[in-house]
This record gives sequence, C-alpha cells and structure tokens, in this order.
Amino acid sequence: MSEFLLVFRRDYKTQEIQPSAEQMKEHLAHWQVFFASLKDKLARPIQRFDPQGKIVMGSDAISDGPYAEVTQSIGGLLIINAEDYEEAVGIAKTCPVLELGGTVEVRQGV
Repeated sequence: MSEFLLVFRRDYKTQEIQPSAEQMKEHLAHWQVFFASLKDKLARPIQRFDPQGKIVMGSDAISDGPYAEVTQSIGGLLIINAEDYEEAVGIAKTCPVLELGGTVEVRQGV
C-alpha cells in the first residue's frame, strides 16, 4: 500500500461557468458521498485550506495567490492509500470536481 496525493483543480474565476446555488448544493452532496466512500482509504484526515494563499517567487517577492492569469486553481487535496497508480486513478475518476470541468492530479509518495 502506498500514499497518493490527489490535487483537485478547477476554474473558480470565469463567472459564466460557475454553478448556480442549486447546482452547487447538489454538487456538494456529491462531494459528501465521495468523501464517505474514501473513509477506509484516507491516509490523513480531510482538511480545508485557505482559497487565497501566498505565492513565493524568490527571496523577496511574495504575492497573493493564485496567479491572476491562471484560470484553474487548487480547490483541495487528499492523501489516500492505494495499491498502485491504477487504483489511485480509479478513485480520482470518481471525484466530483470532474463534474465541473476540473481535474485531479495524482502523485505517488516516494
């Protein structure tokens, strides 16, 4: 069993593609089901992060993140236990962020 990082990204900026309040309510219910399905796979507890953050660019350059020109930004991440990439990618394929045109990056811990 190995640890895998799942990084969830989607466009949170382009106004015309954002879900309505009703769509978001339904979408959040899908996340609850997704998280419940992972209860035996989580390597670490689910944790929320500040959506803004900071970007460090060299020793003195720090800006509010994410970059203005980037449309997709990180919406969350999980660390799961899986046998291999095939299993981790299978889990990623069920992630609700994909419903809204997002992506899931999968990385194995080394």
